[in-house]
Parts: sequence; structure tokens; C-alpha cells
Amino acid sequence: MKYPLTFEPIELGHVTLPNRVIMGSMHTGLEEIDQTGERIAAFYAARALGGCALIVTGGVAPNEEGSTGIPSKPDSYGRLDSPRSLAIHQRVTQAVHDEGGRILLQILHTGRYSYAPGSVAPSAIQAPISAHVPRELTGADITRTIHDFAKCAQRAQEGGYDGVEIMGSEGYLINQFIAQRTNHRTDEWGGAYENRIRFPVEIVRQTREMVGPDFIIMFRLSMIDLVEGGSDWEEVVELAKALEEAGATVLNTGIGWHEARVPTIAQATPRQAWSWVTRRMMGEVSIPLITSNRFNAPDQVEEALRDGHADMVSMARPFLADADFMNKALDGDEAAINTCIACNQACLDHIFSMKTCSCLVNPRACNETRFATTPSDKPQRIAVVGAGPAGMSFASEAAERGHQVVLFDAEKKIGGQLNIARNVPGKTEFDETVRYFGNRLERTGVEIRLGIRVGLPDLEAGFDQVVLATGIEPRDLDIPGADHPKVCSYIDILTGRVVAGKRVAVIGAGGIGFDTSEFLLAAPGHDHAHVPSFMRKWGVNPGWGQGEGGLRGGLAEAPAPDAPFRDITLLQRKTTPLGAGLGKTTGWIHRAEMKLGKVRMLGGVQYQKVDDAGLHVTVNGQSEVLDVDTVVVCAGQLPRRDLLEGLQARGVPAHLIGGADVASELDAKRAIQQGLTLAESLSNPQAQACA
Repeated sequence: MKYPLTFEPIELGHVTLPNRVIMGSMHTGLEEIDQTGERIAAFYAARALGGCALIVTGGVAPNEEGSTGIPSKPDSYGRLDSPRSLAIHQRVTQAVHDEGGRILLQILHTGRYSYAPGSVAPSAIQAPISAHVPRELTGADITRTIHDFAKCAQRAQEGGYDGVEIMGSEGYLINQFIAQRTNHRTDEWGGAYENRIRFPVEIVRQTREMVGPDFIIMFRLSMIDLVEGGSDWEEVVELAKALEEAGATVLNTGIGWHEARVPTIAQATPRQAWSWVTRRMMGEVSIPLITSNRFNAPDQVEEALRDGHADMVSMARPFLADADFMNKALDGDEAAINTCIACNQACLDHIFSMKTCSCLVNPRACNETRFATTPSDKPQRIAVVGAGPAGMSFASEAAERGHQVVLFDAEKKIGGQLNIARNVPGKTEFDETVRYFGNRLERTGVEIRLGIRVGLPDLEAGFDQVVLATGIEPRDLDIPGADHPKVCSYIDILTGRVVAGKRVAVIGAGGIGFDTSEFLLAAPGHDHAHVPSFMRKWGVNPGWGQGEGGLRGGLAEAPAPDAPFRDITLLQRKTTPLGAGLGKTTGWIHRAEMKLGKVRMLGGVQYQKVDDAGLHVTVNGQSEVLDVDTVVVCAGQLPRRDLLEGLQARGVPAHLIGGADVASELDAKRAIQQGLTLAESLSNPQAQACA
């Protein structure tokens, strides 16, 4: 077996699991809208069938105050404070058990992170990511809330769950009691550390009393808060031991609060960047420890187990990307794994925008009841022009449904704009997406013709349908001097066709402008996956857990990023804050990158001309000449549709997907989704009309 430690069984109380990987908790948004449990059951059952040993659900509130505050239908899955929704939960647990899996219900009380105005907390301190000041819980409220946790666990047991995970990290209510930052109480629930941890310890103790011995109690422990006023290491260890004594079966690792200003799971974070934190807890308790965050490949799991970083590994979003992750790893078929790229775009960005979760590289995630790979009743011969994300998605999906597909691209390799984006610091994960689609195209029998610029004669005969996934072309700069040698496009920079000088102006502050700026800030050859450099850059104390100074919560005294390789000015015409349109959960990271790189950011700019002196602009009515060596244009894109009109004139059915349909940054999420949807609609139009 290629991964013997990964597939070594482990006992969790009364349960023996066949491997060492759990599917960590992810809120999907289905919790609020799925009134029957059909979609949730299908989602989790697919992961159990795919070989995941133990699944932890998205957060379920133990009472009304603990809910996310997202409006939900009555008796929905998202709260378990009465027997009314037990039928939904039983449907979910039965579906998982039918596929041979085990499942835990995560009990999550959001505390001051709730979207609702009636949020509660240990102290009336507003969270920086919330619009509401919470109400301070009374002593009676606290006693009631502890009981609500335990009662919720008992109901989970009635609902068929194999156990519960008590969410004690990421800055939610339990974490808010533990940390000085958010607990300013002076009663028996505040002040000294032993008082602040009474809340989680009592929850575990009363839960164990209520559910008995044959029920897993996993506690998600914040092992490094990454916020000022967080716990110190000795306190984390003290709590871990107290939780074990109170009856916890296993401890899972939480990394950072949601309000922390350190990336923990985004692409900017190197793979396996945080397992060292769990490693320092190994040996402090006798129950199993689970490590987490930025694991997305089988060899990483095996390495962490081999190096003694943990007893088990939690992966969440990789099971969004590929429900069959574990079965493929067991078979040694890593090439077939659809790898999570940690982009956040369809998962966390959706959740924090109150949308249903899915996955950029796998739009089927959370849509299992909508998309089915059923053979087409009428297989067709289909030409696909463009082997970027949209074209690769459609071609593989259509071929899997029985169509005969020919995929053309003018370049000599597949990937399209992904091959450009992968050069941006932290975005090399796109290599995995290209690798996955390349493997899938081969296995589904797609005929690939590269290095061919297709014309109408190639398409008008012999094909029943033509899909144009021809992408975009950069919008040119329309000012005097746009053809000056200083001026180039972002594609020139990211592909290495042009090497920028030391002083650079970047025109356009959308996602591509920020990506290009990050590329230009980094010195050639810089290793963005180097974990110690990442920790220094973001101000994490590398001596955490070893008594080597630093601040509470695992922070260093100050961030220590590398010096920027270039002097960059980032500009936009809009007067809105730069980066306002970036991802909901990652935009702050990109803006922080600019600050760490000392990038000058200007909005409300009017561009006048480019000449030997540099870029002439007007800002707030004041004329200025930016003395730069290079002007990089990131001012939008235009769809490339050269073939559309000719195909329509000849009566050839043609479809636009990806950038050829809507040119908007590099929107791989929409491109891959469109590929899947079009393949389904051409293969099973009646089902799609009903969906």
C-alpha cells in the first residue's frame, strides 16, 4: 500500500475507523435551506461512499442565540434545539451509514459572530467582522447554554450520529469565553484562566454525562488564536488536559480566529503550514490529536503521520473538490484526484455572502441531486475551441456522457489562462487543476488537437455542435503613448515575455491588478511555499509552544516580510477603495500584501499619457508624473468571439462559455460551472429544464 499510515485503522472510543482522515466541518448553506435533508444527505453520502472514514457536519446551533443569523426555514437542519428536525438528521445519518461511513454533528454556537442583532457573548464586545454589539450573557444564560450544548448532543445521538464535535475554536462562543480578548467578566466565568475555561470543560463534562460512554465527543480546540489577547501555549495545554479529563474522545485542531489577520487556509498559505502546532501538543494528552489546514494531497497526510505531527488529519475543502479522494488515494490513483486549490471562491466566499457553498473545481459539490453523469440518448460529435478551464470542463463532461469530442487550442498545451495565473505567488495550485483535467480528458477519450488555430472550414462540416471557449484578450490602454516601449500587458509580465523595471505603475486594481502587483513584488526565485518565510511575513511566532517570546495568541512582536523587489504604484479610475471587488474572504489578504509590499495605491485617477518621463496622471485635480520604468495594463478584458458570427451564418449550432461569453477577470469558477451545465443540458435537456 502506498500510504500505509494513512490507511492504518484507529480506535475512537467504541468506534474503529479504517483510515486516519476525517472530513472536517464546513458550513454549506444547505443547513438553512434544505427542509427535507435530501441535498445534505446526498452531499455527505457521496463522501462516505468515496472512502472518508469520518465526516463532521457543518455547524448546527444548540439554541436560537447560537445560530448564524442567516434566515432559515422552520425546522431546518441548521438548529437542533427541539425534536422537530430529527427526521431530517436521521435521513442524513442513515444515508452516510448506508454507504459505510461514520458521521459527527458539529455543535456550533456563533456567539458574537452571528449575523443576527440578538447575538450574545461572554462580554458585550463587538467583533470587527460583525455589525452588531452582542448582549452579555448572564450567569443563568450560561448555565442554560451549557445544558443546551449537552441536550443538542443527546438529540444528535437520537438522530443517529456517531458523535459530536463541539466547536471551541475559530473565535466562536466557546473561544470567546476562553480568551482574555473577549472575556472581560469578573464572575466565576471570567478573570483567572481556570474560570474562563469552565465553560468548555462543563460543556464536555455534561455532554458526556448525557450521552454515555459509547458516543464520540470531539472537541475542536484553538491551538493558536493568532489574535492579540488570545491564549498562550501553556493555557492551551492546560485546557487540552482538562477536556480529556472531562470526557473528550479526541481533540481536533483549530487555527486562528475568523478575525485574525493571518491567512490560515487561503492559497496564500503554504501547504501543511500549520501541522507543527499540533505536533507540539503531541504527548501532552493521551487521546488522539487531529491536525488540520491546507492538506490537499495524500502524500501530505502520510508525511504528517510519519513525522509524528498528529494521529489523524482533517481535510474539509478537498472533499468538496473530490468526493472520492480517499478511494483514489487507496488505489494509488492520485492523478485522478481533483485537488482543492484553496481559492475560497465558491466555498467560503459563498457562505460569507449567504449563498450556498460549492467548489470552483467541482461545481457538483452541494449539487449532487442536480447533476448526474448519465449517458446521452443522442450522442453527438462536438468541437470545442479553447482548452482553458471552460473548454476542459465541457469537453471532459460531454465525453463522459458519450459524446465524441474534439478539443482544439492554438497553444501547444492545455490550460489557457490557468497557465498564466499559476505564475502568481500562491497560485501554483492551478497546476493541479490543469493536471486533473488533462488526466480526465485522456480517460474520457477526448481527442485533443493542440497548436492549431481553428478556422471556419475546420468547424462547419462534421460537427453537430461547436462550443467556443476561446477566452479573452486584454483591453488596450487608450491614451497617447499607449504604444510606448514602457507599456505592456499583464500577460506579457506574467508569462515572462517582458521583465519589468524596478519602478512600476500598474493600471487597474481588479483581481488581475492585485495578482500582477504581487508577482512584481516578489524577488525572482522566491519560494512562496517556504513555511518559515510565510510565518515571518505574517507575524507568527515560530517559537510558539517552545517558550520563545512573542505575544499571546501565537503572534510575533511584528510582521517581518522580505523587502519588496520593486517599487509599485497601483492605480484605478474608480474612486471606491482599491480591492473593493476582491473575494469576500481573501480580499483582505491581497490588500494586506500591498501594505506589506509598501505599494502606493491611488484611486480616482485620470490617465493622461505615457512618454519617456513616465506615466502622466491627474489625481484629485492634481497633475503628477510617475517616474516609472514600466507601465503594466490590467484594464479589463474583451471576449474573443471571432468565429461566432461565421458559425451562425452557416447554421452551425454554437455556444459561448467562459471568457468568450463574459470577459471578467479570470473567472474560472464561472467557466468550469458553465462547462458542466452546458454538457448536462446538451445531454439531458429535460432534466436540466426541471433543475
